[in-house]
Amino acid sequence: MASFQLKERLQAAESWILANPNPPQSWPWTWLYKVGRTAYAMARDVLSGQLTLHAMSLVYTTLLSVVPLLALSFSVLKALGVHQKMEPFLFQFFQPLGAEGVDLAEKILGFVDNMKVGVLGSVGLALLVYTVVSLLQKIERSFNMIWRVPDMRSMAQRFSNYLSVIMVGPLLMVSAIGISATIFSSTFVQALIEIEPFGSLILVVSRFTPFFLVVGAFTFVYIFMPNTRVKLRYAFIGGLIAGVSWQAAGMLFASFVAGSARYAAIYSSFAIGIILLIWIYLNWMILLLGASLAFYLQNPGSVAKRREVQLAPELQERVGLAIMWMVAKPFSEGKPAPQQEVMEHHLRVPGEVTRALSDKLIRAGLLSLAGRQGDKLVPGRALDLITVGEVLKVVRHDEDRIVDRIPAAVPADLLGTQRADESRTFAELLRGTRSLPETSRTPPPETESVPDS
Repeated sequence: MASFQLKERLQAAESWILANPNPPQSWPWTWLYKVGRTAYAMARDVLSGQLTLHAMSLVYTTLLSVVPLLALSFSVLKALGVHQKMEPFLFQFFQPLGAEGVDLAEKILGFVDNMKVGVLGSVGLALLVYTVVSLLQKIERSFNMIWRVPDMRSMAQRFSNYLSVIMVGPLLMVSAIGISATIFSSTFVQALIEIEPFGSLILVVSRFTPFFLVVGAFTFVYIFMPNTRVKLRYAFIGGLIAGVSWQAAGMLFASFVAGSARYAAIYSSFAIGIILLIWIYLNWMILLLGASLAFYLQNPGSVAKRREVQLAPELQERVGLAIMWMVAKPFSEGKPAPQQEVMEHHLRVPGEVTRALSDKLIRAGLLSLAGRQGDKLVPGRALDLITVGEVLKVVRHDEDRIVDRIPAAVPADLLGTQRADESRTFAELLRGTRSLPETSRTPPPETESVPDS
């Protein structure tokens, strides 16, 4: 009995999160509603295995690409003689692994120092660049999966964008470190340190500077990697939550490593390798979860019971009519054309559903793109020439013509476009087909043509 009541309460909570026609409009219920929906969607994605699968794939690619990636990133810094300032970040990444993590970081830096990019030759340099680009390509594919983006960047964009970030990104990090160090060492700041409470505040800010840099790096990745437009505020929220989670995971993982003597006894020298794999996997999961958080904050309508929404006919017809109405109404009143992203927000329907139907209406000539960026919708022709039946016909139309494969033996009354006799039973249809001649019910058999001798 108790389990049945618990199940009912869980179903009621799920319905309140997913199918609430009147969401809360006052704080703090609006905030709790958004947090509940976002947490539900992220937990659903983790349990479905999509994020974990991509995280595991990225772990394997990271092991193959970490040395070439650092070699290309440090090449510019070495030329400027400032590569030592980036080394503390590498040690900070391996710090949760304990003393063996520090040794591992030193070995990786040794590999990077021994790798001479200039003496690799054309083939070796091409393989080095390809290894790094393949890592970033898999990262982009994971982010595009989260953001429901079907297309990736072109090959030319990948090489230009990826390599520019790899080369310029570390330089910007070093510049940020240098600027912060210059600010904290200036005479003005030193004078403020002697005045309380400014001294304590500046000391706290200086201690949190590495954390701010990590949050900035996460935010930049969330904006840059997906092949779509990501708003800064949502990317920053995702970067902030991911940065806090990363710091907390580092402390918890360090305590886990400190008490994992049994793993060293079982796996011997392989223990550090297994622990390293777990740590890299946790980092990728945190990064992907932050990207998922930014996506659901920017697209609240994408929260649904399933990640891949089933395109039911009822859903398609209602959304198609709603889109046409939301475009026709402001057009008839002389108001600005609605933006497709704003319409998705008002409809509270997953973006892939609205985009698929709006594209279908555009291809049929019922809607047209407008605006400088081509993201606004206007009627494709005069409203007097657009009927509700035509919109429904376009929404129901099978553009791939798979319906043509249905055998001709099925009665035309059952599959016809005119559905005026939907009250007829299958028994009546079968009686009607029995009364027809045999030739009218069964298609003529196919005969092979015999060539003339």
